Amino acid sequence: MKQRLKQKNIALGIFLILLIIISAITACSVTRQEEGKTQEGKPVTKTNFLMGTLAKVTIYDQIDDETVFTRIFDRIREIEDRMTINKDTDKSEIIKLNNAAGNDYVELSPDTFFVLQKGKYYGGISQGKFDITIGPIVKLWNIDTEKAAVPSQDLISEKLPLIDYHRLELEEGTRKAKLATEGMMVDLGAIAKGYAADEAARILIEAGIKHAIVNLGGNILTVGNKPDGTLFRIGLQDPYRPRNENMAVVQLQNQSLVSSGTYEKFFEADGKRYHHIIDPKTGYPAENGLVSVSIITTNSIDADALSTSIFLLGLEEGMNLVEELEDVEAIFVTNDKKVYLSSGIDRDNFTLINEDYQLQDER
Repeated sequence: MKQRLKQKNIALGIFLILLIIISAITACSVTRQEEGKTQEGKPVTKTNFLMGTLAKVTIYDQIDDETVFTRIFDRIREIEDRMTINKDTDKSEIIKLNNAAGNDYVELSPDTFFVLQKGKYYGGISQGKFDITIGPIVKLWNIDTEKAAVPSQDLISEKLPLIDYHRLELEEGTRKAKLATEGMMVDLGAIAKGYAADEAARILIEAGIKHAIVNLGGNILTVGNKPDGTLFRIGLQDPYRPRNENMAVVQLQNQSLVSSGTYEKFFEADGKRYHHIIDPKTGYPAENGLVSVSIITTNSIDADALSTSIFLLGLEEGMNLVEELEDVEAIFVTNDKKVYLSSGIDRDNFTLINEDYQLQDER
């Protein structure tokens, strides 16, 4: 009897020791998870408020060096400081360029010069619908600020002659830029976030990360696919529903998805809604029957610029341009809830989840 009792006590002791060891391992695992170090199959997300939006980076790989998040956010902040026109900072090269308009050339960093070059390129292929010298008109409307108001036609007519990307002079050899006329103003709000997302992805890839998502306020860039080999599923915002309510799902890998829509930034005056996608030809928010355009391509800077360009071109001209461009696809949503896809989108990777919308087979 005593022998059996002794054996039970030994077994109980071994059980308690094993329980303590398991608890310690679990505690360590939980601690590592809280610190951001992934366990298998559990992504880690870090966020920061940058470039006027929520910057969100999600990594699906095992992370041995968490400073990758810090490097990404520092890089985005550096880009923001160089390209902002909305922050009171002496680091902004775009503010310096705008202040020197009509007078002097300004020497720029490789970052800013590259984005200006891209801006002029998309001005050209969009027939001037994308124009990074839209700043004077943007400042008139002040959309997404407390000062948002409908400017007078006289004020718009006064500023429109200042909108002309051709008169942004770039000297590639010296990396200098100049705005030809006093009062001209560059605004990179429709392209800089895309560049920042590309830089975030570059840092992830250089760190050996193979599965991740970068989200800069809706500018999505996927690095690889999910660790199990499936594609990332990205929701498309329903233009008529509250934030984070989707009307469709797109599957992506190693691609960027950027949307421009009437629902993103707007204000109402005298019963009418005025959104932030301003036509540089008229000085007013575009009214062409579209409520959303989403671009899918490899680099986020291209998706960012094209989402605005294609929206302003409208369904027919925008679709024609998309079909001419290599490795570029688009999803158009009209104000009567019809959805049009460019020819290169695999229908197996696109799913409508709101029955109010109708997918159109042909334009």
